[in-house]
Amino acid sequence: MERQSRALWMRNRQNMSVVTEGAIMDFNNTAVSTLLQETFKASNDFSTRHTVKEHWAVRYYYLTSLCDSIKLNESIEKPLLSSQSAEDFIDTLLTLGAVKQPDVSKLPELIITGHVVIQLMENVFSLDAKKSLNTQSQEVKIEHVLMGPQKALSEDLLTNINIIRSRYQKHELHLEQYVLGRSSKTETALLFDVHLAKPHILDRVRSKLLSIDVDIVHSTGQLEILMNNRRISLFPTMITTERPDRIVLNLSQGKVVLLLQGSPFALVLPAVFFDFMSAMDDLNQAYWISTGLIVIRYIALAIALTLPALYISLISFNPEVTRIQLTMSIAGSRAAVPYPSYFEVLFMLFLIEALVEASLRLPKFIGSTATTVGGLILGQAAQQAGLVSSIMIIITSAVAISNFVIPINTMSAAMRIVKYPLILLAILFGFIGTVAGMFFLIGYLANMRSFDEPYLKLFLGERRTSRPNKSR
Repeated sequence: MERQSRALWMRNRQNMSVVTEGAIMDFNNTAVSTLLQETFKASNDFSTRHTVKEHWAVRYYYLTSLCDSIKLNESIEKPLLSSQSAEDFIDTLLTLGAVKQPDVSKLPELIITGHVVIQLMENVFSLDAKKSLNTQSQEVKIEHVLMGPQKALSEDLLTNINIIRSRYQKHELHLEQYVLGRSSKTETALLFDVHLAKPHILDRVRSKLLSIDVDIVHSTGQLEILMNNRRISLFPTMITTERPDRIVLNLSQGKVVLLLQGSPFALVLPAVFFDFMSAMDDLNQAYWISTGLIVIRYIALAIALTLPALYISLISFNPEVTRIQLTMSIAGSRAAVPYPSYFEVLFMLFLIEALVEASLRLPKFIGSTATTVGGLILGQAAQQAGLVSSIMIIITSAVAISNFVIPINTMSAAMRIVKYPLILLAILFGFIGTVAGMFFLIGYLANMRSFDEPYLKLFLGERRTSRPNKSR
């Protein structure tokens, strides 16, 4: 039996190796070969393989950097060895997902997306053989929780869809696919619950996706900017998240999710202000504990926004607002400071922003240590040198800590910027300018819309409650 199998295998190999010079010349003169050879003549990773088996010939083209050799072996080479005729080989290709391509001009685009182009006499097929990169779900790096799932999304689109569908097992979950970027050809998935998502929101999202006309789309942050018509708007209207459980929760609330190939983050829209102040740990705690944590976040938000401006207002304009003991204490700590209060505030806030930026750019093994030591040394040295007061160091630390209490990073970054206009108003008009700036900020947020939804709306979507019928 083994001898017969080996003999059959040797006979197939001999049939495949019998390639006449005339057959090769005929193969090279085809339009497909000419087009692809001319298109990828400068690409060293472009590969061409040809085989003549008995009375039919096969040639396939692909990029070795994009295609998986194992897939090529399983989908082309093994079926080619076992097929007795060209019809059998075509049936095998169609069974494996190959698509016949009547338009030759589309073949280069298919090759650069990880397809292999197979030419079988006058027939041309394409088969997806793209390598799968970073298909494993990653550990949560940004949105940490104490209790709850610790796995984040991956950089593979199909893997992310698999993760979401396994957590949201409803047939109402619909999926639409788009391709963004003229050069990047980034695959994008739009997910929504067809029974819960609002039709006018879906129409707006579809129109925005279809209107994107740029060369490269590689990240969800870039996609958020492209979909936001108000590009000068500081506050985010979409949530960028890495957590599958947050995505599933928002799908159940009627929101829309966008996933990109190559990005471990998802876009959730529409999003209101309350969404950025809630963490997934709120679902894992008792009601009063989660409510208390939300109150702490809002208090921290108020401190991060107003404390520097209030310090300038009280020192330079309205010292009579506070108690005399506190006023004398502040004046005593600033006795050696030769500069006005606003210079002191701007100097310390600049150092804090520089330390935060440095912590993001440094390697993670030394980033936290370097910024912590740097902050302590700078703060103590500046206070001893008389550049800043001791109370200013306390205020700066309180602002930095309070700013990072906000769960979503995009809102935290926005609030880091918003406090500077309030500081400017405090420098010019004192306490009245600070209060007027807060009123203007609240009015601006109240006027904002996130895909036609009020930005200061407490909850997005109606709460559905079911009451049992009372029977006597």
